[in-house]
Amino acid sequence: MSTTKYIFVTGGVTSSLGKGIIASSLAKLLQARGYSVTNQKLDPYLNVDPGTLNPYEHGECFVTDDGAETDLDLGHYERFTNIPTSQANNVTTGRIYRNVINKERKGDFLGKTVQIIPHITDEIKRNIKMLGSKHKFDVVITEIGGTVGDIESLPYIEAVRQLKWELGRDAIVIHLTLVPYLAASGELKTKPTQHSVKSLLETGVQPEVLVLRTEHELPTDVRRKVALFCNVEPNAVIQSIDVKTIYEVPLKMREEKLDVIVCEKLGLDLRKEPKLIEWTKFLNRLQNPKSEVKIGLVGKYVELHDAYKSIAESFLHAGSVNECKVNIQWIHSEKLTDKNYQEELKDLKGILVAPGFGHRGIEGKILATKYARENNIPFLGICLGMQVSVIEFARNVLKLEDADSLEMNPKSPYPVIDLMEEQKNVTEKGGTMRLGAYDCILKDGSKALKAYGQKEISERHRHRYEFNNEYLEQYEAAGMKATGMNPDTGLVEVVELEGHKWFVGVQFHPEYKSTVIKPHPLFVEFVKVAMEEK
Repeated sequence: MSTTKYIFVTGGVTSSLGKGIIASSLAKLLQARGYSVTNQKLDPYLNVDPGTLNPYEHGECFVTDDGAETDLDLGHYERFTNIPTSQANNVTTGRIYRNVINKERKGDFLGKTVQIIPHITDEIKRNIKMLGSKHKFDVVITEIGGTVGDIESLPYIEAVRQLKWELGRDAIVIHLTLVPYLAASGELKTKPTQHSVKSLLETGVQPEVLVLRTEHELPTDVRRKVALFCNVEPNAVIQSIDVKTIYEVPLKMREEKLDVIVCEKLGLDLRKEPKLIEWTKFLNRLQNPKSEVKIGLVGKYVELHDAYKSIAESFLHAGSVNECKVNIQWIHSEKLTDKNYQEELKDLKGILVAPGFGHRGIEGKILATKYARENNIPFLGICLGMQVSVIEFARNVLKLEDADSLEMNPKSPYPVIDLMEEQKNVTEKGGTMRLGAYDCILKDGSKALKAYGQKEISERHRHRYEFNNEYLEQYEAAGMKATGMNPDTGLVEVVELEGHKWFVGVQFHPEYKSTVIKPHPLFVEFVKVAMEEK
């Protein structure tokens, strides 16, 4: 297929309807039909990327192989399609405006007045089309963040209008809305959908397909009514009914023939049927576990589960492999104290200390790590979680009182976690960490090597501080071994405790690479060992 096809997914009525899941599910179905597909997210906020956003604002920040800090929807895209995303897959208004202003400063516009149309919309269009032309995908599915009618998303909708005009049959719009159920009258209400589509039509964009989120089955007459009012064919009104897990959505969309309708609209051959055999096996194991295990996730943003979205999903993937339901106990690290930590953690079969930044809640994380170490409880520390395990070991085993990370205590007499040399003169916060994929060599006989089954691995990073190698000999002599090292820099990537059932700290973020088809080996092994706890 020579021409790239473009699908735009917009949302109306309310936010958080699941545009990312619908876009990911459609990508999965088209992929299963034999097409090369990628997903893109356009975010209407002015931050250049979500890297500096508090997780309470926007959930977790997902990191790609090429070091882009992106929206958490890119995590869904990767988990569904098993294809890595990149910087080009997430575009923000901040980046669009910055690019345009940089061009203006360089004189690229030859003295013209720089305006939303055509300059901002041209830059948006360039970022959309670049994915198709540069990476040669058959289909690009672009999700537009926010809700139709929002002021900040107007330039994106205008860019879509222009692209539909320019690309003709090679571009369609899927609009996702809500059909609420009013219990008092016992009715499904289509009026919000009608208003939302009207709002879209006022911008000059006619959607080809409507996906209606609903808690109840949509009768045929409701679909016909929506089709009539919104200028779409009745078979292009799709219901997206609430399900227990997001991983059911591709199967539901296949039942609704979303992929068939999209192929017809774009002039794509249907090719083979999307059987989704591996996907269905995964789902059956997920929904019919043979056992359960309770694992504590210790973090400081636990009130918002989306702050640890990739970790929670990795536990689902790993649980399915082990035919085990992982019951995550969300434990706020600020609430763990010397007096209560043993009582709070006593029922856990495994403890994961989560990543994060800053000193808030750090002492609770140290207590959780101490408990896992002293009681031989399976432990996984990720990024800051690994650094916490290093600090705890220094204080309680090496007896280096006040040992700390320079991030938490710049005056620590024992900076066992130190700033990387190249970071010492960095003053800006955004995009200035060690970001993206780096290689790691695992040592023979290590728990990490057993999990991965290979010595050379590549994992994604997002941090500024590192293990201070000046203390490495002391640690190794006392039983905390560096079992994974970066081959180029000699930086410690993995630490493990000798004599412990399973105690692994990793400087990288394994959760970013776990997908339905390829669950992450560290999570799979961690869950397996936790299941063996009596």
